[in-house]
Parts: sequence; structure tokens; C-alpha cells
Amino acid sequence: MNAITSKRLTRRRDDRMVGGVSSGIADYLGLDPTLVRLLVVVATIFTGGTAALAYIAAWILMPEA
Repeated sequence: MNAITSKRLTRRRDDRMVGGVSSGIADYLGLDPTLVRLLVVVATIFTGGTAALAYIAAWILMPEA
């Protein structure tokens, strides 16, 4: 029998700096949380704050694990 495992995108409680969004995304994608946090900061600078709004929306919409 072949078991199918599904991954859920959730905010993490144990590895959070602000809301756990970046560490949840990093866990889901298999990346280093520091890299994702750095990408969020760079994206926020280059998008004039739009990425920060996306982060806040993800904080509200993503369930906490």
C-alpha cells in the first residue's frame, strides 16, 4: 500500500521571529528560514512595502501549527 503524505502550509510556533510565516514557508519548501526571512526583507524594499502587506495577510490567513 502506498501512503500519500500531504504537506500543509502553516505558521510555526517553535521557530518564529514575528509571526512564524517565514519559518512556515521555509518548512513547506524545504529551505532555510533565514533565507526566506532575508527574501521577505529584500522583497519588501523592492516592492515598496507590498511584500510586507502580503506577509501580514499570510499571518492572518495561515493556520498556526
